[in-house]
Amino acid sequence: MHTNRISPARKILAWLAALAVFALLSGCDTVTLTNLTPGSMPENPSQIYTFTLRVTPRTNTVPLTSIAPHVIVDGKSFDMKRSPIGEGIFEFEYQVPSGRDALAYYFLVNYLVEGNNLQTPLEVYTDLTRTQIVRRYVLSLEVNRGPVGSRVSVLGRGFTPQDTVNFNGSPARTVCESPNALSFFVPPLESGRNYQITLNSAAGNSPIGSFRIDASSISVTPSSLTLRTGSKQTLTFSIPNAAPPGGTLLDIATNVPDSIIMPEVIVAQGQTSVTVTVEGGKPGNGSLFLKGFGSSEVNVAVSVSAR
Repeated sequence: MHTNRISPARKILAWLAALAVFALLSGCDTVTLTNLTPGSMPENPSQIYTFTLRVTPRTNTVPLTSIAPHVIVDGKSFDMKRSPIGEGIFEFEYQVPSGRDALAYYFLVNYLVEGNNLQTPLEVYTDLTRTQIVRRYVLSLEVNRGPVGSRVSVLGRGFTPQDTVNFNGSPARTVCESPNALSFFVPPLESGRNYQITLNSAAGNSPIGSFRIDASSISVTPSSLTLRTGSKQTLTFSIPNAAPPGGTLLDIATNVPDSIIMPEVIVAQGQTSVTVTVEGGKPGNGSLFLKGFGSSEVNVAVSVSAR
């Protein structure tokens, strides 16, 4: 019996053909890379931020132990470690240099493909990606509903005195208490409906959430004021329920600002009324207006005459 032997030349050709098959395999054909790093990361005092990648082999010819991911940041390559949070997930903690607010990076993964008793090294990489370090963000809204005038706190980071809270674009009286906290007074808008509120500043607009303005009522005693220039009279405002923490602001307007001298009106926390002193200014006739309470505007007639 005659047996044909494979010549050395044919062996070399077969070996080269196998290599050609592996060479034709692109990285995305054999493994899938999923970037789990968020596009923005809140600033933290340690200035350490985590890059996360999931590597999923699409064929059983890729040994899991051969997968070696790297993250390239600022032109430097760093080895990633397996994460305890899940199979095929890798992490690297990077300490960002002071003053940086954005990072450009990409992932590079080396691995082996087995076949025909050969192990062929391959690599695959992601597109260049940017992540933003956010120094200003909203964490939580104290409550999501309340009547006009209620003071509501917002917790977060990076607040400034220039920040304002808006209700569907309408500004609310805003108080910056610290870089981590601010508060606003519910503006005199239509009650019984929800409003989308945002934090607005030169750095851009950030959504805070939805807030519902509840109906409330108020009574004013007396219902009209008759003054002379320089004379004074008290005015009492009463609300049906005790004012919440921070008090209730009564945003009072007038059409005769030169005729009326009066302080800002806030019902203190836990109280149901406040009394203020109104002083007559220049002679004139007009009204005090208070919106957002009841179905119509509260109106207090004012008449100021000369001495």
